Amino acid sequence: MAKKPKTKATGGRKTKGKKPHSRAQRAVTKHAARKAQHQYVPWHTIPLEELNPLLQRQFVVGQEIMLARVLLKKGCIVPEHSHHNEQLTYILDGALKFWIDGKEIVVHSGEVLCIPAHAPIGLIKQTNICEVRNNFRLHAVCRGF
Repeated sequence: MAKKPKTKATGGRKTKGKKPHSRAQRAVTKHAARKAQHQYVPWHTIPLEELNPLLQRQFVVGQEIMLARVLLKKGCIVPEHSHHNEQLTYILDGALKFWIDGKEIVVHSGEVLCIPAHAPIGLIKQTNICEVRNNFRLHAVCRGF
């Protein structure tokens, strides 16, 4: 009887429907096991994760909260997604058009948007460059875009 060939994605392991862990999920798991302590983290010390040519992000993860810095270029579209937790989004520069529960909301520099947990959201970047800070309370699973 011939053996089944190993797949490249799993190396022959059975994954039983498990999705690969995102960087944010790995950060949550890594930091959840540590004892709470203060952190001083300059943004320039955190590598930028490039999700595509128009979207980059960085994370600072504490025991029960995560702060994301998101850099979007003109034309960037983030598909509809949701988060387990309430999300606070602060626009530092530029403007973003959000779709939340079927409603269009444009958030400009200096403004904050509070997004309820599990709300379906999508967004598009319309101006040149936008810098965003997203603040999340952590749970065991963190879903991002």
